[in-house]
Amino acid sequence: MKVKILIISALTLCTNLTFAQGPKIGIKGGASVNKITGKSFNNQFSFGYHIGGFATIKISEKIGIQPEVLINQTNVDTSSKFSDIYAFNKVNGVKLNQLSIPLLLNYSPNKFVSFQAGPQYSILMNKDKTFIANGKDAFKTGDFSMLGGIQLNITKIRVYARYAVGLSNLNDIDDKEKWKSQSVQLGVGFTL
Repeated sequence: MKVKILIISALTLCTNLTFAQGPKIGIKGGASVNKITGKSFNNQFSFGYHIGGFATIKISEKIGIQPEVLINQTNVDTSSKFSDIYAFNKVNGVKLNQLSIPLLLNYSPNKFVSFQAGPQYSILMNKDKTFIANGKDAFKTGDFSMLGGIQLNITKIRVYARYAVGLSNLNDIDDKEKWKSQSVQLGVGFTL
């Protein structure tokens, strides 16, 4: 219920700001290179994707806010130690689909470049069915992370690169180890 209230509040805020300030609205998508840290996972990045929408709201000439709603797919591989630590057999990879809501602060020293930073909250939409044992899910349903990156603004096209580091422990099985997410997003957006 709290997650639904959070999503509705964020969308309402974005809608109100959209009509009040005359922001730019657009769509975006691209590749995500993800990993989950912890000795149960391979220390390698794996490819996924993200797709969604954004609004850019100017506060001043150089400062703006960019709320987004993205669907992210995270693919990661487990290590050989995973089965030793947890009672799961033959789990080689994990695929997580998340609804992510970043709220970025944009600093634009000129009209072509924007530096971005801010928080992101991701909600787990589905879980890999191989990760269910004894009625317990392996991953927590929420992930809070911080983002930082750069965006190039070429007329209506936005080309961006950003790095996200998870601050939440995703392990919902036990306290044997902490699982934290890391992601690099590369993509293109188009302002409508």
